[in-house]
Amino acid sequence: MAEQDIDARFTRGSTMRHVAVMTATASVGLMSLFLVDAANLFYISLLGQTELAAAIGFAGTIQFFMISISIGLAIAATATVSRAVGAGDRSGARRLAASALTVLVSVLTIAAALVWSYRDAALSLLGASGDAHAIASDFLAIVLPSLPLLGIAMVASGLLRSVGDAKRAMYVTLSGGVFGALLDPVFIFDWGFGLGVEGAAYVSVLGRVLVAAVGLFYAIGRHDLIGRINLRGTLGDTRTLLAIAGPAVATQLSTPFGNAYLTSTVAEYGDQAVAGWAVVGRITALAFGGIFALSGAVGPILGQNYGAGLYPRLRMAYRDALIFAACYVTVVWFILFLLTDPLIAAFGLDGPGAEVLTAFTHFGAGSFLFTAALFVSNAAFNNLGKPTWSTGFNWSRDALAVPLLVLVLSGLMGAAGVVAIQALASLAIGGLAAATAWRFVATIDPAPRDLTPFPSSTPSNPLSSGRSAQVTFAEQDQDPLAKREERG
Repeated sequence: MAEQDIDARFTRGSTMRHVAVMTATASVGLMSLFLVDAANLFYISLLGQTELAAAIGFAGTIQFFMISISIGLAIAATATVSRAVGAGDRSGARRLAASALTVLVSVLTIAAALVWSYRDAALSLLGASGDAHAIASDFLAIVLPSLPLLGIAMVASGLLRSVGDAKRAMYVTLSGGVFGALLDPVFIFDWGFGLGVEGAAYVSVLGRVLVAAVGLFYAIGRHDLIGRINLRGTLGDTRTLLAIAGPAVATQLSTPFGNAYLTSTVAEYGDQAVAGWAVVGRITALAFGGIFALSGAVGPILGQNYGAGLYPRLRMAYRDALIFAACYVTVVWFILFLLTDPLIAAFGLDGPGAEVLTAFTHFGAGSFLFTAALFVSNAAFNNLGKPTWSTGFNWSRDALAVPLLVLVLSGLMGAAGVVAIQALASLAIGGLAAATAWRFVATIDPAPRDLTPFPSSTPSNPLSSGRSAQVTFAEQDQDPLAKREERG
């Protein structure tokens, strides 16, 4: 592997540019997948059976739990590898990447097997019954065994972002989106295989095979970023990985927990309301894909600068991420408000389902200002040594604020009340998390370091971490932003 492949590029240049570029490229891939999910639901709605759309909603809630485990493990991989990259530890980065994949596949295989065995009981807890329950169970039976493949793709994409290869990280998820968009109609409708919901499940499995293969191809073939799997090395790294992965997984699981709680609440209003809630879930993922991408994109930026000891850049990156998120959410909220009636018509919603969607586009979408703040704060906590803080804030929202608000408001506002509950919980906890992270990032100070002199051809940098970094500080000295930081 060429040395520039592990260049810590986020340690120099405009932090806003890094945030924007990494988020934009990650958004393209993520939103392609979310677009396929939304198209799936649209195709299913064209079959004219409300219980089919409700089944997708119930199955999606179960999958949300499993995908959250994958995300948490991917966060650990990205955080540890990006720090090693920032410190110039190439061999450590490769070893950690291999260990992360080994741990991820092991954990996801066990989790998928357990959920597969108890999927019927889990669906019943969510309020699924009748045909919706049976269809959702069949869907999960097909899709769940492919979960480790999705986890591999997520980790591979995160590893590519950790070395700043935003373009190829985008290709990983984009390949799955394009694949699904082409094959879903063929598998679902009668003019093709006519498999309905099962057809969508088969396409999901095939898509996960593809994204895992593409991710590994780029991570290994382009960057040689994954070392050989070594049991002793994995056992040694497991503690480091789990120190981040444990809280990160717990943090990620809080969101599907809150969503499941709200799904069981909205199920009391019938399949129409659940169908509307399912549409809201797909539109949320599609419209706010940039925010989901932002939370993953800002992590490597923070991790590299932390590993390199460039603490002023941490504050700048966190601030720029919040500014980017605020602008993004404001624009998307306005667009969704204008598209309320067309969306209701497109998905064939009526009654409680239409009420749920209207509540979301009118005011629920605006609450993503605070959801985005929570996501960015979580990225800061996970990558800067406070992962348990992310866990605390997320569970405060989903296991404390949401149930309390359900108790107070669910009987007053009908099916649309779930949107208001979600919005209020995000406002309270997201605002508090953002304020806490702002203070935390602003107070990070460099620890005493052994400032080993650089060779005479390379100017000394007082912000160096003192480790054997392969960062090109000569290039950083040419950056006016870096000069201002050094003077500070």
